[in-house]
Amino acid sequence: MEGDAELQDLYREVLLDYFRSASRKGAADPADVRAHGINPVCGDELEITARREGGRLAQVRYAGHGCVISQASAAMMAEALEGRTEAEAKDLVRAFKKMMLENAPASGLPEPLEPVSALEGVRKFPLRVKCATLGWNTILQGLEAGPAKGA
Repeated sequence: MEGDAELQDLYREVLLDYFRSASRKGAADPADVRAHGINPVCGDELEITARREGGRLAQVRYAGHGCVISQASAAMMAEALEGRTEAEAKDLVRAFKKMMLENAPASGLPEPLEPVSALEGVRKFPLRVKCATLGWNTILQGLEAGPAKGA
C-alpha cells in the first residue's frame, strides 16, 4: 500500500511539472491546424494549433485555461505528437483515448506516450476524464478538419 502512495505522489509531481511547463504553450506560427475545445462541465478551454512541415507536425502548441489535469494533458499531448506524421499522431491519440475511456492498461501504451501513464488514475473520476481528453479530442478535430482557414 505504501508503494501505491509513493506512485500517486510521483504521478502528482509529473502532472504539476507538465502543468507548470511553458515549453509548448502558445500558438504554432504559422498554424495550418487549428481547433478550439471546451469542456462545459468545468470550464476548461483549449486552442490547439500545429504547423505541418515535410509531412510531419513540426510544431504543436496549446493555449487556454483550465485545471491541472487538462493543462498537463495538453502539454503531454503536444510533446508526444510533435515531430510525428499525421497518421502516427492519430494513432497516438487513439491509444491515449483507449487508455482513458476503455481502461486499457497504461503499460501497453506506445513509448511516446509513457508520460501519460501519470493520468491513468484519473479514470476513477469520470468527470475528470473529460479534462484529460480535451486536448487530444481537440487536436484530432483539427487534424480531421484539414488546413486551418487563413493558413
